[in-house]
Amino acid sequence: MKQILKDRTKKYAIDCWNLCNKLPISREYNAFCNQLIRCSSSVGANYRAACRAKSDADFINKLKIVEEEADESMYFLELLLEVSPKDHIEIKRLHIEGNELLSIIVASIKTMRNRKS
Repeated sequence: MKQILKDRTKKYAIDCWNLCNKLPISREYNAFCNQLIRCSSSVGANYRAACRAKSDADFINKLKIVEEEADESMYFLELLLEVSPKDHIEIKRLHIEGNELLSIIVASIKTMRNRKS
């Protein structure tokens, strides 16, 4: 499962980058795209860090960062959906994928917390 999520989070970052690569170049779009690229790539980077956690508490803390970055990615996708006249299908697809990743991470956090109790 870890490798599947590693691959999936990497693909998510690349797909968000590819979306941003298609959008117009302007000060306004660049602000949203830069943020989306940062947070979407942080999802995978921080998940990989969680996989190397030194304890259950460390794992949970790192997954909380993944949760925040996935939620932030979804926020910027929502903004792009509002302001972009094109690529709505791809933006919606990425938003769905972000939500699925977020759900998996939240479920993992809950499972780890229940295991510790």
